[in-house]
Amino acid sequence: MNVNYVLKHLHHVITEFSVSLGVRLIAGATISPVRDEVSGREGENVKLSCQYQTTETYIALYWYRHDSDLQAPQFILWKGAKSRSALQYIPDNRYQSKTTGTSTELTISRLTLKDTALYYCALETQ
Repeated sequence: MNVNYVLKHLHHVITEFSVSLGVRLIAGATISPVRDEVSGREGENVKLSCQYQTTETYIALYWYRHDSDLQAPQFILWKGAKSRSALQYIPDNRYQSKTTGTSTELTISRLTLKDTALYYCALETQ
């Protein structure tokens, strides 16, 4: 059975959720998905990727999932990049993240049908 995943650019969502999610976008910083849609089979792993650009060095990259119009996107994890690359918070071990100076990757292990959702990547700078 195929499970579909959709990544969307978070830029238009950031202003709506900036207070509740604590994410801000500074002038000149951008983040966007590498592919708009990714699919996988139950039990497999899937990787979702976003590219970002910023001149800042204190970077945190966040991942959220949104599976219901009745609630806000749900936090999955955050991982540092550049000078913060040793920092991370990943509460569920089914999720892994890799970051570089220009990208973030979310790996979802052991897919299930419940993983079907809209996934957001977000960039925080300080």
